[in-house]
Amino acid sequence: MEIKIAPSLLSANFADLAGAVREAEAGGARFLHFDIMDGHFVPNITFGPMVVRALRPLTTMRFLVHLMISRPEAFVSEFAEAGADSITVHVEACTDLCGVIQQIRAAGASPGVALNPATPISTVEHVLGDINLLLVMTVNPGFGGQEFIESTLPKIAEARRMVERTGRDIDVAVDGGVDCTTCGRIVAAGANLLIAGNSIFNNHLGIADAVRELEACATSCSQGSR
Repeated sequence: MEIKIAPSLLSANFADLAGAVREAEAGGARFLHFDIMDGHFVPNITFGPMVVRALRPLTTMRFLVHLMISRPEAFVSEFAEAGADSITVHVEACTDLCGVIQQIRAAGASPGVALNPATPISTVEHVLGDINLLLVMTVNPGFGGQEFIESTLPKIAEARRMVERTGRDIDVAVDGGVDCTTCGRIVAAGANLLIAGNSIFNNHLGIADAVRELEACATSCSQGSR
């Protein structure tokens, strides 16, 4: 199982996002995660397509856009055009999840689906044949720097079992409280895409070294769990 680390810009210095992107890439990151919040689906507001568009020319990292917004179907095309390689929507925010997934693919992006901690994993089983990323939220969405919710570990394991039954190459992602103290349990449960904000962008080691440290820790845990 290939371990992937995606630094999350929610925890970066908003006054120097360009610098944060360059440092994350210097640390070997191949993915960059954007938490898009609208103040409705979650009680916070972050950034929109203009930020994605402004950062796109600066890096070759794949942009993973996570729409924590109401009516995501209204913004899929705009984020795809801005440079999103992957667009993840919440099952809780979609009245027509299958339709939104098709819309994402038609816009040229890779579709993903996210679930809040209290949402049963069974709610996404019917779309596993159409997505490339399954994101298990391990904190309640809306703010960075929260502690990992330990009770989500069985849900991660079930997500991995569901994905493996499809025979498809679907990333099982985790977002929330990911650091070197939690990544071992997260990887052992079955996640391979680790989204980390605070532990990377507010790390005393610096951004680049924090990326390297987390990837080394998670990869070691992955090899040890075989």
